[in-house]
Amino acid sequence: MTSRPTALVATAAAAAFALAACSSGTTAADGPVSGNVTMVVPFSAGGGSDASGRAIASGLEGVTGLTITTENREGGSGAVGYSYFLGEEGNPNVLLAAETSLISIPLSQDVEFESTSFTPIMKLGDDYTLMVVPADSPYETCTDVIEAAEDGRVVAAVSGAVSLDEVVFSLVEEDQGVEFDRVPFESGAEVIAGVLGGQVDIASLNPGEVVGQLESGDMRALCAFSEERYEYEAIADVPTATEQGIDVAFAQFRGFIAPGGLTEEQTQFWIDAAEEFAETEAYDEYIEANLMQPNVLYGEEFAEYVAGNEADLETALGQ
Repeated sequence: MTSRPTALVATAAAAAFALAACSSGTTAADGPVSGNVTMVVPFSAGGGSDASGRAIASGLEGVTGLTITTENREGGSGAVGYSYFLGEEGNPNVLLAAETSLISIPLSQDVEFESTSFTPIMKLGDDYTLMVVPADSPYETCTDVIEAAEDGRVVAAVSGAVSLDEVVFSLVEEDQGVEFDRVPFESGAEVIAGVLGGQVDIASLNPGEVVGQLESGDMRALCAFSEERYEYEAIADVPTATEQGIDVAFAQFRGFIAPGGLTEEQTQFWIDAAEEFAETEAYDEYIEANLMQPNVLYGEEFAEYVAGNEADLETALGQ
């Protein structure tokens, strides 16, 4: 026997290894993105935005092989984090866990950025909210809350002046001709504490933020501000607001963006990674654990969605 077959096998194996390395563009050490990456969360730890940022960071780590560290930069209802991110223009090693505040902050605050200041990468899905109350609340339905607001004072928690819950409550007020008093908090986690501590009467929170409290019986959901009832078993019995005569349904998107000023290759690197992430069990687990609707968009399609959502939000905020 000669050594030729062995040499051929070795050569073939080396070629196969090289081909595999080249085919995984998002893991190439010498590619358009290398080194450690930071995922900025523009809200404090413990809320839905924080959960989203950490899930995305972990999922992207799994498909790129990069180390992605989550960093909370809260303040100003998200404005502090986005303003910091604006200063990272051209840096492909910083990402941000984005949501509807990407649009609502520039519409309602004097900030230096707009939604178009950044590079849209991936919209993971849509996150509606539930109106929730503490377990001992006298309110049984959202209609009860409206009637109470017509006759007296109802205090609502909001996680920022331009947050999803603020938008939802504003839409309810416009639809029903009532007014709620507001108590502002910095995150969904603080809102939950405010509800449980009796500081407020009602809150509008994403299902993933409160499913634990609903299952434990510490809170009750009165209605869902969604187009249809959820199919998730934990909240399948919660009626929509529309069923109770309140014509309001509004979703917050969740996704991630990169700074403006990236090269085409850097942008495509993150879009490719996002597409790989969407095919993993980690993505499915995040969507299901947070009771979201998995409506995925990338790059330019995500940008078009943001532009359309901005027009809707301008109407909701009376801009």
